[in-house]
This record gives sequence, structure tokens and C-alpha cells, in this order.
Amino acid sequence: MTHSFRAHYYHLIWSTKNREPLITKEIQLSLYDYMGGIIKNHNGKLLSAGGTLDHVHLLVGLKLPDKFSDFIRDVKAGSSLWANKGLPHNQYFAWQEGYGSFSVSYSSLEKVKNYIKNQEEHHKIITFKEEYLQLLRKHKIEFDDRFVLG
Repeated sequence: MTHSFRAHYYHLIWSTKNREPLITKEIQLSLYDYMGGIIKNHNGKLLSAGGTLDHVHLLVGLKLPDKFSDFIRDVKAGSSLWANKGLPHNQYFAWQEGYGSFSVSYSSLEKVKNYIKNQEEHHKIITFKEEYLQLLRKHKIEFDDRFVLG
């Protein structure tokens, strides 16, 4: 359709399985770059990436979010396979079962980029679980605390 225009922005968050501290400085930027490539293959754009040893925050722009679940699956599975090739043999890289996805308005993109950029400082004050629960509550997402960090 030549008269249809779409822009969708998402703040995506997920942790490593069992919050294992596997996203070291040695692989962090390469991991983000690899994830950006997967996102690009889905006609999207990685606008910002950040996190700590045990979780990742991505700000993503998508033109066609029609197959959003497939998109998330591909980013998580592909980046996990990539990470396992680069980690020492005694470590296994996996992501948590679920994820958080929060829509972002265009007017808030810079604010979210700054939030993602400052993850290291942010987590000197608050844990990942506390942060994640705050975001779920802020967005009025109902959840069962037993299953939040799958």
C-alpha cells in the first residue's frame, strides 16, 4: 500500500537464563552488533542497546511489527547461538524464557536511549528484578511475581 506509513518503537528487555553474569565487556558490544544485524534482517533498526552482565535493553524501531513474536524469537535464538560460539567451553549462554516489551512514543526516544545508555550506573542503585517490576507496574501490566523472571 503506497499510502500507508508506519513507525513502531519498542523498549525490549530480557535477562540471561537464571540471571547468569555472562554478558561480559569482552562480548557486550559484539553481542549488541550481532543483535542489530538480526533486527536489520527483520526490516528494523537497533536505536540503542545496553545492559549489564545479566540482562539487555534494546530500543528498536520496526516498520512491520506484524510477526512480533517471531522477531523476538529470532533475536534471542540467534544471539544465543552466536554467544555460545564465543564463550569458553565451560559456559553455556541462554536467555530467560520470556521478555518485556514496552511501546515508546517518538517523542520519548531520547529519554529511553539515555535510560539504556546509563544501565551500569542505574544498577548500582536498583536490581534488575526491581527495575523490571517497576517497568511492568508503570505500564499497568498484570503479572504473577512467581513467573516474572522465567
